[in-house]
Parts: sequence; structure tokens; C-alpha cells
Amino acid sequence: MRPVSRDLPKPMLPIGDKPIVWHIMKAYAACGITDFVLCLGYKGWLIKEFFLNYRAMTADITVHLGPRAAVDIHDRTGEEGWRVTLAETGLGTQTGGRLTAVRRYVEQDELFCLTYGDGVANLDFHQLIAFHRSHGKIATITAVRPPSRFGEIRVDNGLVWEFNEKPQTAEGFINGGFFVFDARRLWEYLDAGPQCALEQEPLRRLAAARQLAAFQHTGFWQPMDTPREYALLNELWRSGTAPWKTWTSP
Repeated sequence: MRPVSRDLPKPMLPIGDKPIVWHIMKAYAACGITDFVLCLGYKGWLIKEFFLNYRAMTADITVHLGPRAAVDIHDRTGEEGWRVTLAETGLGTQTGGRLTAVRRYVEQDELFCLTYGDGVANLDFHQLIAFHRSHGKIATITAVRPPSRFGEIRVDNGLVWEFNEKPQTAEGFINGGFFVFDARRLWEYLDAGPQCALEQEPLRRLAAARQLAAFQHTGFWQPMDTPREYALLNELWRSGTAPWKTWTSP
């Protein structure tokens, strides 16, 4: 992603006029999840600036200059009603280390959701959480079929009979990056320290203990790992056909 992300942390890369992290949060909020903890690392101050200035950037304002300086915010209809904790978790910290660093913000709850900052899906979080509660395990991972990075053709007798541009892979599931965890029992599976990678030993231990369940999502899922995928997500948004837009407000 370096050609398009030299000056921004990846979660701040825009889809339309909002960063991808906003799109992810809007999808959660559409299902009633509005209390967020963002684990900051590379250029985290840019993410802080976005949320600190969010109201000013999304509404009409009047600035009063002079000895009684003040700012009037005129349009409050676009206010999200979110609670966002911006946690400094270290520049080189791995995913499990970031999770451990914010333990104090989530361990008082029954469960919490976790995701990365660079992928979107038309996932029903109500169904995901209900599935997690139904099996009683410590962790739920969302399993998805990855979209192909190349066009697929069906050839017969030297002729192309069917062409599909970037179809969804028909076989095999991968980690889709949307998790639900038991906020009380997870921590014994995480190593202390910033170099703990959630996707390595912690998830392997949970799987070995039969404490990791898979919620199979066969709908839309798209990471933003390459400039082509960045362009694809922006084109879907511009065309008004973004499958991950599960909310009704702009």
C-alpha cells in the first residue's frame, strides 16, 4: 500500500471522504455497538486528530474571534453518539500485544468484538454475537472465502466460455478478521509483552483447547491490502453500491 499510504496510517486511508476505520465503525454502530477502543501505533496522532476534530469537520461552524473566542456547531444531525477511546499501544507492538495493552478497557464486560482497521464486510454483528453466545466458547472467528485477486476464466476446446472478474473463491475459508471474545476468560491464552501475535500461538492454543469457534460468513468481505483493492473499494463507494454500507445515514 506504500504508493497510496506514505503519509497516513492504513486505517486513515479514505473510502470516499471518510477513512476506512470510520466505515468499519459505522457498520458496528448500525448493530448498536457504539463503544470503541482504537489501538494506536504508527502515526496514531493522525487518528487522534480525526476524532478530536470530528464534529468541526462534519458540520457547519461559526468561529468567534476575539477576547471571547468560541465555536458554534450548527448542524448536529450527523453526530454519531459514539464513545471512542484512543489508546497508545506502541509503534512495533503485535496484535496480541495491542489487545493486552487495552485489557483494562474491555475486561469488565461480558464479551467484546475485535477487528482490524483495513477490511470491510456486510456482516450482521447481531448474528455473529448470537452465534458466539450460543456455543459458550471463549472465542469466535469469522471465516470468509477470499475474493480472487485475478480474473477467472472457463476454457473449453480453446474457447473462453465464461469470464468472471475477481470472483469469490469457492473453496476454503480464511480468517476474516472479525472476532468475538469472552472478556473474562481470554487472557490466559495471551502471552505478555508487545511481541505476542494474536494470529500465532493464542489462536492456536484456543483451537487446541476447542475454545475457538468459526462463524461462516459467505457474503461480501474485502480487505484493503493493495492499491487495486483500495481503488475497488472507492469505486464501489462512488457508484453507490458499497455492500458494506449497512447504515441508512450518509
